[in-house]
Amino acid sequence: MKTVKQEVWFITGSQHLYGEATLKRVAEDSKRIAHTLSRAKSLPVKVVFKPTLTTPDAVTDLCIKANSSADCIGLICWMHTFSPAKMWITGLKVLQKPFMHLHTQFNRDIPWDSIDMDFMNLNQSAHGGREFGFICSRLRKNRKVVVGHWQEPAVQHKVGVWMRAAMAHHDSQGARIARFGDNMREVAVTEGDKVEAQKCFGYAVNGYGVGDLVAAISQISEAQVDRLVKDYDAQYEVVKAGRDGGKKRESVREAARIELGMRAFLEAGDFVGFTTTFEDLYGLKQLPGLAVQRLMAEGYGFGAEGDWKTAALVRAMKVMSQGLTGGTSFMEDYTYHLEPGNQKVLGAHMLEICDSIANGKPTLEVHPLGIGGKADPVRLVFNVDQGPGLNASIIDMGNRFRMVVNTVDVVNPDADLPKLPVARVVWVPKPNLEVGAGAWIHAGAAHHSGFSMALTAEHMEDFADMFNLEYVEINEATTITDIKNQLRWNEMYYMLAKGL
Repeated sequence: MKTVKQEVWFITGSQHLYGEATLKRVAEDSKRIAHTLSRAKSLPVKVVFKPTLTTPDAVTDLCIKANSSADCIGLICWMHTFSPAKMWITGLKVLQKPFMHLHTQFNRDIPWDSIDMDFMNLNQSAHGGREFGFICSRLRKNRKVVVGHWQEPAVQHKVGVWMRAAMAHHDSQGARIARFGDNMREVAVTEGDKVEAQKCFGYAVNGYGVGDLVAAISQISEAQVDRLVKDYDAQYEVVKAGRDGGKKRESVREAARIELGMRAFLEAGDFVGFTTTFEDLYGLKQLPGLAVQRLMAEGYGFGAEGDWKTAALVRAMKVMSQGLTGGTSFMEDYTYHLEPGNQKVLGAHMLEICDSIANGKPTLEVHPLGIGGKADPVRLVFNVDQGPGLNASIIDMGNRFRMVVNTVDVVNPDADLPKLPVARVVWVPKPNLEVGAGAWIHAGAAHHSGFSMALTAEHMEDFADMFNLEYVEINEATTITDIKNQLRWNEMYYMLAKGL
């Protein structure tokens, strides 16, 4: 994944009434907090100190500069003292970058024996933050509020979570998703309003004929294929038939050719995600499987059957999860195990599961595929380690986009799966399969999802807030009654909110 220079601006609110000495101390304290946060291991982006804001013009000017900065992905706002909130109105109205409210104070403890009014006048975050909170709520501004001392690891972790969502928000602005062919015919959930999506998320979705991809593939030389196939041999456990001299070696070479051509097409167009569909493969000798898996592992978003919303979501989750342990992949709930007391889901797809979630060295295999009518495709086969994870889906509800997140526990398969020639993961939805699947279905979430063992529901909620998405979380506390009521209330809210 390409890395770019990114930073979050640390801005502090105050006012002139306290005098120059107090404002000097405010600036010193702010610099120290910004410097400490910038060095915190849990924060993925540099924190840049900005001068204290004490006037309406200063606030507005900073927000305009933040909007136009290519490096700034968001703001951390802190009220060291009282900061009259009317001076924030114009700036917050024009601000287009996400922001969070760090409700902290410089000192951790009250100095019980020495506290006086000078100390009180300087350390007014307790009510300065409430004044700032009011104007944000009055302006209906989405933001994250983190409460606690800035040196505490738990507080820094929450700031880091928000930063990762801001990274994905920034990445989405002007991003490009390529659709090779159209959506799978007669499928509803993969459709959607691409114009509204660009308005909401910032990314553009455009279609390309499979012939355009075939043309790129035809430009690949045999020497390029030779080099990539050698990489396959080194990176994976290649089955005997796929090795040099094996009867399936030519299939492996064709998979490499497809990967190279697809990569060239995506790089030339500066795309960050893409879709394919097995109903539109004209000119391709096999369904792209290995190519999709490897490109996804490098950070590309992907959606099968033309599912561009999931492709964009997987890309966002890839951006958020950079540097974290675990992995992120396109996913599909494929089949259930309904044994009483041991119910679970087997997630997989025909071919396209990212090996960032693999629990070891994947096996490179070639097998027939009973759909699509093409030659036997190449794919990586693997299982996934146990641990916490989540599935996320974004759907078009007609008048808004909805994000649904279900936290899960990934478990080992009950037995080996020697005849299942695809990558697979087994999980137990929270709170259980009956409620988890039922709530997912009530919410209308898709059969495709972004699956991650690197991210948490907090990452996804912060991301949803930045785009003003409806957010529905299914977790250990969920009941069907509660989820049905939440969906009804949300429906009413999003209709009325248009008039606010």
